[in-house]
Amino acid sequence: MRNLTLLTDLYELTMLQGYHRNRNDEVVVFDMFFRANPFQSSYSIMAGLKQVMDYIENLHFSDADVDYLRSLKLFDEDFLHYLKDFRFTGDIYAAEEGRLIFPHEPILKVIAPIAQAQLIETAVLNIINHQCLIATKASRVAYVAGDDRLMEFGLRRAQGPDAGIYGARAAVIGGFHATSNVLAGQMFDIPVAGTHAHSWIMSFPSEYDAFKAYANLYPNACILLVDTYNTLKSGLPNAIRVFAEMRDAGIKPETYGIRLDSGDLAYLSKEARKMLDAAGFSDAIISASNDLDENLILTLKAQGARVNAWGVGTNLITAKDNPSFGGVYKLSAIRAADGSYKPKIKLSDNPAKITNPGNKKVYRIIDKDTGKLRADYICLEHEQIHEGMELVLFDPTNTWKRTILSPNTYTLKKLLQPIFIDGERVYDAPSIPDIRARCKRELDLLWSESRRFLNPQLPYVDLSQELYDLRNTLYFEYFNRRKPTP
Repeated sequence: MRNLTLLTDLYELTMLQGYHRNRNDEVVVFDMFFRANPFQSSYSIMAGLKQVMDYIENLHFSDADVDYLRSLKLFDEDFLHYLKDFRFTGDIYAAEEGRLIFPHEPILKVIAPIAQAQLIETAVLNIINHQCLIATKASRVAYVAGDDRLMEFGLRRAQGPDAGIYGARAAVIGGFHATSNVLAGQMFDIPVAGTHAHSWIMSFPSEYDAFKAYANLYPNACILLVDTYNTLKSGLPNAIRVFAEMRDAGIKPETYGIRLDSGDLAYLSKEARKMLDAAGFSDAIISASNDLDENLILTLKAQGARVNAWGVGTNLITAKDNPSFGGVYKLSAIRAADGSYKPKIKLSDNPAKITNPGNKKVYRIIDKDTGKLRADYICLEHEQIHEGMELVLFDPTNTWKRTILSPNTYTLKKLLQPIFIDGERVYDAPSIPDIRARCKRELDLLWSESRRFLNPQLPYVDLSQELYDLRNTLYFEYFNRRKPTP
């Protein structure tokens, strides 16, 4: 595991020195949450927790780290000495990878001495923001692809090696089947896939020679790129010739077919299907690439494209239409000497930036009859909620919008699970296939109206009455303090 301790903003360290000098042992609660779903989606997907776990377990300042900080001439020797024994000793609760997550609800909660909780802010946001973004994008592509095979092809266009590696991981969590990224395949034990480049074709005397050589090398997985010269007049006929020779030789590939990487993919795939079927290769795969995303795939399918495998690269790995995930990390409570939590609130002229105060938990409410999501419900940690009680849900903004859930008509599931307790990891990360399967189950909780791309119905995220009242009380206490004296 890499030591990412200095993967932080400088102000985390300058604050850390201030906390060390003044209030190092004060225990606080920080929440990570986000304010809006990317891609105008109705939901997001949690990803990146495993890398956060690795980061926390390896959090320490090496001698080289301390020497570098000393060279900045910003920190005193007492503080630098303190850093040599620095470790995370607090608690972390988080939504598991593959879970649906929604705006304004905590997706990760840290309870720790303030210096420790503050330091990890930047790295936690960096890791989770990126992987949530790519996993959410991937889930949208997977939705329109249906039963088609999906391959992540974005490494060469990613913003650096880490974005390519962890983006591939997140893409598989979101619903992709494989990646072209061999290192990601090795690191995360996920399937790798690929064909060949146009340069392979161009390096041979003829297109047929190139196809024949490739088929000889990989007879069990033979996908031929057919658009180097002319897709329908050269590429397809030469691919069919090679497939026929394999058939005549008694070779039965486990996987075979063609890849289209340019041109009108709807038209070319329909014509290719006709030609392959006429030659007796009705089970041949037609795969496509070329700047694909969920919107283009949706359009191609509407036009009757006969593609059944998609290679999605640039627009996925860079999240081109929404290149950042707006996760933030805010102080929400400070623990008092008696063990209670004093709530803290951030106010703003922008209502979306006002935070929910206190030490909180989140319940996912599932309707028993339909198996669909009714709402996520944010309440204070001490509140006792159970399935046998009548539960009133209301919109935190338009409070007149209310729903009453009758007892025993719903199930409750806690969103935030314990990950670290007293600095020790208590959670075992599942395999990527298991996380991918969880993501699929979570997406099945959504109503179809929430899956549409244009103006989706937003799932409800509601506050308990006690949390709502606390939020208003803190706001008006602050407002009253600001009133001018007569």
